[in-house]
Amino acid sequence: MNVLVVSSTGDEEIELNACGVGGSRGGCVKKLWHDADAALEGLVKDGMLLAIGGFGLCGVPEALIEAVERSGARGLTVASNNAGIDNIGLGRLLTTRQISKMISSYVGENDEFERQYLSGELEVEFCPQGTLAERMRAGGAGIPGFYVRTGVGTVVAEGKEQKEFGGETHILELGIRADVALVKAWKGDTDGNLVYRRTAQNFNPAAAMSGRITVAEVEVLVNAGELEPEHIHTPGIYVQRMVHSPNPLKRIERVITREAR
Repeated sequence: MNVLVVSSTGDEEIELNACGVGGSRGGCVKKLWHDADAALEGLVKDGMLLAIGGFGLCGVPEALIEAVERSGARGLTVASNNAGIDNIGLGRLLTTRQISKMISSYVGENDEFERQYLSGELEVEFCPQGTLAERMRAGGAGIPGFYVRTGVGTVVAEGKEQKEFGGETHILELGIRADVALVKAWKGDTDGNLVYRRTAQNFNPAAAMSGRITVAEVEVLVNAGELEPEHIHTPGIYVQRMVHSPNPLKRIERVITREAR
């Protein structure tokens, strides 16, 4: 079944794919799916490795994360900068105990993350932010591993191969090739080309490259050819499925106020 929806620009109707992978007409594969649950149907399974964009609550694919929650998949390993906050973003999947391991660089804003980690319920692989971004990018570029100085002499280096380059010790970090990547973009076209808005770009481009299958949710949807090529951050070749999420909640991670004088 195909469904018609008016594009965010209001100029034309854009056809959504609500059937199976590779639905086509006139030889053009459709990437746009009716909703987040349909976009993830048949993709997310127990024990998978997911790469997920976002930083704090900025640029987080919340609609897709909620669809992962509804899928009931368990034993997931998630590579993401952090795990959101309690019950928001990836925090939802921690609450439901669907994540068994996090590959993250920052975990300081989530009490449930802390509780599960300290109690031994959750495995955590700490990874410096720049290294994590490069591990995702390298995985997408077909680079199995690379050497980096960051983490030398710390617990990050434990169990990793070390070599000297230019008289400096480096450790071997492995590229991340995720089974499925979930990303959030500000604008996208029906060919899967994505544009991120300001700091919401964060880990999303690297996560998009990392996935064997990448699913994107976009706020503004336009037809193919409407994006200026030089404005595109993630080319559509990296994106297999998309969902239109036009009215996401604009969350604030930490609200600090003062009394009016």
